[in-house]
Amino acid sequence: MSLHLDATHDPALRSWVASANAPGTDFPIQNLPYGRFRDLSALMAAPKATRVALRQALSAALAQHSPQQARLKDCLLAQTDAEMGLPCAIGDYTDFYTGIHHATTVGKLFRPDNPLLPNYKWVPIGYHGRSSTIVVSGTPLRRPLGQTLPPNAESPSYGPCQRLDYELELGALVGPGNSLGEPVAIAEAEDRLFGMTLLNDWSARDVQAWEYQPLGPFLAKSFGTTLSPWVVTMEALAPYRLPFQRPAGDPLPLSHLDSPANREAGAIDIALEVWLQTAAMRAAGQAAVRLSQSNFRDAYWTLAQLLTHQASNGCKLQPGDLLGTGTQSGPEPGQGGSLLELSDGGKQALTLPNGEQRRFLADGDQVILRAACERPGTARIGFGDCAGTVLPAPG
Repeated sequence: MSLHLDATHDPALRSWVASANAPGTDFPIQNLPYGRFRDLSALMAAPKATRVALRQALSAALAQHSPQQARLKDCLLAQTDAEMGLPCAIGDYTDFYTGIHHATTVGKLFRPDNPLLPNYKWVPIGYHGRSSTIVVSGTPLRRPLGQTLPPNAESPSYGPCQRLDYELELGALVGPGNSLGEPVAIAEAEDRLFGMTLLNDWSARDVQAWEYQPLGPFLAKSFGTTLSPWVVTMEALAPYRLPFQRPAGDPLPLSHLDSPANREAGAIDIALEVWLQTAAMRAAGQAAVRLSQSNFRDAYWTLAQLLTHQASNGCKLQPGDLLGTGTQSGPEPGQGGSLLELSDGGKQALTLPNGEQRRFLADGDQVILRAACERPGTARIGFGDCAGTVLPAPG
């Protein structure tokens, strides 16, 4: 793992692009995230040295007093004038379960006597998602239809999901892949990670409760996943790395999921937020309200461990493959990364500032995920918004 800091990370660095110097911006010159006007897959497939060299060249070209300013200024386009798409072609999508606080809280709802299954602390749990339903931020989401077993009913019924939920996640995009049958050592895993995005893994909780045994999530998760359009590179996140530590008494990872470098700096300090704006709030001109905050540093597994585990059986990973982190909840009751947690499984309604209440999402609700890295002496690195609005079910 290489966490080299260079001139591109200098917190005093300023750009000739004025908006990059604005206080609180998500995208200072120290960030340099990638978005798609053209597919990024070819760049993602390049070795790490290539993308580091490109980052250094971009930083120098955009820095204040750069001799390239005159040549490049006419190439700029306001973000408001750009129609962003998914940052790359996503061939495969795996959603992991790294948020131990989410896993424990949700486990208590489904299995009160056995909330955290015995394999959780030994192996990164995940399932294969549906890449065809991944959409970019701003794309509306239609409430899904599904089969559920209503309370006290003897047989299931089919209709619109009644317990629609969001999940606050991050996504890691794979850079250079591996050959089929060739595992990836954890010492190499970081160099095969291109960057990170925000991810909302929309969930139909009533469908999920009926279908998830014995094979896990299926239609409750495959109707829509929202991804932010900007990819924050692993290089931009280097100043925010932290030691990766397990709670006292927990088992150490098996040797193939462990390394000195991963222990030294495998965690990342990324503050996360969920915001909600209802249709009534929008009509009244009221801004979205924050529902919860958490931090990716509380994740139970690192990104390097996720990639290494995914490839440990020889699974072939390709540039642009997406690894979801799973819901990132904090240890406190109000830090849930989903309404399932915040409402105690739908038993406790949340009251919004305008008097509306929510146990789960209503039609017209807009969910906005936000993330940023901030620390004294470093530049703020933001991820941009990951937003989606719920539309009524078909028919």
